[in-house]
Amino acid sequence: MNIERAKEEIKNTVKAYLAKDEDGNPLIPSVHQRPVLLIGPPGIGKTAIMDQAARECGISLAAYTMTHHTRQSAMGLPFIDKKVYDGNEYSVTSYTMSEIIASVHDKIEKTGIKEGILFIDEINCVSETLAPVMLQFLQAKMFGNTKVPDGWIIVAAGNPPEYNRSVRDFDVVTLDRVKYIEVTPDYDIWKNYARKKGIHAAVLSYLDARQENFYKIETTVEGKRFVTARGWEDLSDIIKAYEKLGISVDEQVISQYLQDEDTAMDFANYLALYYKYEKSYNVKDILLANTAQSVYTRLAKAPFDERISVVSLVLGALNAEFKKYYRMTMTAQKLFDELKFFQKNEALVFSDVVKDMRNTYLRDKEKGLWDEDAQAVNAAVIREIGDYELAVKNAGVSEHTDVFTIISSEFMKLSDKREALSQQIMLELNNAFDFAEKAFGHGPEMVLFVTELAAGFYSISFIQENGCDKFYYYNKNMLRDNARQQLLDEI
Repeated sequence: MNIERAKEEIKNTVKAYLAKDEDGNPLIPSVHQRPVLLIGPPGIGKTAIMDQAARECGISLAAYTMTHHTRQSAMGLPFIDKKVYDGNEYSVTSYTMSEIIASVHDKIEKTGIKEGILFIDEINCVSETLAPVMLQFLQAKMFGNTKVPDGWIIVAAGNPPEYNRSVRDFDVVTLDRVKYIEVTPDYDIWKNYARKKGIHAAVLSYLDARQENFYKIETTVEGKRFVTARGWEDLSDIIKAYEKLGISVDEQVISQYLQDEDTAMDFANYLALYYKYEKSYNVKDILLANTAQSVYTRLAKAPFDERISVVSLVLGALNAEFKKYYRMTMTAQKLFDELKFFQKNEALVFSDVVKDMRNTYLRDKEKGLWDEDAQAVNAAVIREIGDYELAVKNAGVSEHTDVFTIISSEFMKLSDKREALSQQIMLELNNAFDFAEKAFGHGPEMVLFVTELAAGFYSISFIQENGCDKFYYYNKNMLRDNARQQLLDEI
């Protein structure tokens, strides 16, 4: 099962376990709510999908890596308690609350959300003394003598034994009490995530051409050599950070993330060429329709890798603009809703509205339910509304009508800015199509360009809202050609 399908299975499991019948009882009794056990190679995104699944379900997440815990921290510390049995008092061993269970209760108090996912990573790599505790946890949903709170779903993850010598196999009795999901690497699925995440264009274009280097783990006489999805994502982050800081990225930097010598060297060479093409083919000129004829002449003779790299450079520049426009649109929509509410309620004082918005922002931020877009949009809303408050204060007005006039005027500045950005992006998009037509015609480079626009979250969002005749033309024709080719293949 790929990682995206695994996330959907976790979300569906959460919905099923939290669903209640007409009498308020769980559809699936707690005793029959099997913990989910994810088994898959390291670095494919098992931990990442936990955060996504919890956020998309609107519940909390408490995550632990069991290799960081001892028997005492997992079970709780033992202490002597007194019990009376048949009229006689006895000394018995009890346990303090498990650190893990205590953290779940802390999470509930901190966020106010009573449901969540308790994620236990590397569950099959625990020490010998902790192994029985983990079996009890999976079978009875308890650490020591403390139960996992109601409304919390257990998800555990581990690696297959071929990837980790510390792995302990679960017996049939335990496996028969869990919802077992085996996860495998899948580049196409990861790429869908990577597009929205903003993985560096050089990484994506490289992996498009060399998918065999996306994920590999090999054992040699010198030890393990590996490349993982997590490695590519983290490498992308450091490349983007280094670019902003003016620090060069060479093979020694790359090999810190891609711990396979051949892949690290290959990507280092590719990245050097990518930067060379970035200087040679000025993307800004392409988007402004200032491309010199010499560029087209060079591309006509260029190898396929170079032509694909140029397409990636253009897409990278456009995607940055698409993302900016999307977030500005979401910001404007949220502000519009708030201002509309203020307009309808004349008894409201604008400074009180701003105060409530700030408090809500801090409270919701604490819950940790926002993805990167939501964080950026909500932060932008708070900045904008703060500017509106300052404008009202400087104007020295207090009447509801006068205040609304001021903040409406301020909002129109954002609206005009968004409209200007829309027109700029539309011009750049059409110029990019003109460039692709002249440079590549209807070749595979154009297919890649249109396919990436259609698959990108931010790009297709912009096109759906603002339209693009050339995109519709090429997308329609390519779909028709693909359908015809599929039919011929079947025949």
